[in-house]
Amino acid sequence: MIIAVDFDGTIVEDRYPKIGAEIPFAIQTLKMLTQKHHQLILWTVREGSSLQEAIEWCQQRGVKFYAVNQNLPEEENKLHKNGSRKINADLFIDDRNFGGLPDWGNIYQIIQNGLIYKDLYNKSQRECFSFRRFWEKLLKIINKEPPTI
Repeated sequence: MIIAVDFDGTIVEDRYPKIGAEIPFAIQTLKMLTQKHHQLILWTVREGSSLQEAIEWCQQRGVKFYAVNQNLPEEENKLHKNGSRKINADLFIDDRNFGGLPDWGNIYQIIQNGLIYKDLYNKSQRECFSFRRFWEKLLKIINKEPPTI
């Protein structure tokens, strides 16, 4: 799968043009996706030296992108003159998507298990409900008065 990943607000906290702190588990998840043979494209508004800083920041942490702001590594970057910066990807991970950025653990589960966000939400609701039932049963047992002798 080809996955386009935003940088500011997605991999790191949004402090553009500075590089913010890493969002928990972003780098670890990106490495795991690469190990599962997904192709990652860095898809960001950054250009020039700020783009190079972002690429190097990721590389220092072990994340190497298949391409940056283009579909293929060998494409010539024309900076919008004759082409679009629109990326052809199967999936986009961006903090500005509808509904915001899920946590990186959920992102990994969605990609690896072929889920949609609704499936993950329903699963978490079932788990929460069963956890709640466990505590309700436990409290009933605890609150029972001891038998009289």
